[in-house]
Amino acid sequence: MGNRNLDKIVVIDLEATCWDDPKEQGQQVSEIIEIGVCFLNIKTGEVSDKVGYIVRPVQSTISEFCTKLTTLTQEQVNKGIPFGDACNKMRKEFGTTNRVWASYGEYDRKQFEKDCARLHVEYPFKQTHLNVKTLLALRHGMSREPGLAEAVKMFGWEFEGTHHRGCDDAWNIAKVLWELIKR
Repeated sequence: MGNRNLDKIVVIDLEATCWDDPKEQGQQVSEIIEIGVCFLNIKTGEVSDKVGYIVRPVQSTISEFCTKLTTLTQEQVNKGIPFGDACNKMRKEFGTTNRVWASYGEYDRKQFEKDCARLHVEYPFKQTHLNVKTLLALRHGMSREPGLAEAVKMFGWEFEGTHHRGCDDAWNIAKVLWELIKR
């Protein structure tokens, strides 16, 4: 496995194509359209290097519902990069194969696994995954796992940026994770 870099955690949030009505989905496949990434420095709590990789889907289009949720349009994702290129950029810019990574829930990890398998792309992570949503619920003795917006409010903060944009969600997840680590 080699030596891990334990100075920072790579925090990830993704957005994927989605539909309000299953009939609208048809033969389309839910696939990643944005990968939000940032670092959380585990000594200082500093959140840095926020990036949002817009990914061009290959088996689906952006629904009106998806645009309302994420603000991403078909035109924007058409200009995006291939999924494999986004994974390569994360490896190079964030060292994802040698760092612990975190997301809010299991959805992101599972969607990465699906898209990597479907598109024959090397999985961009090799280290431990932290599920911040579960950690938060366990730490606070909750009977259910709260959504990200609810978690941000629990700490008395305003959500920074646009909810359901990968780069902004990753930033807010990193702040929540820091609260859990520093305690």
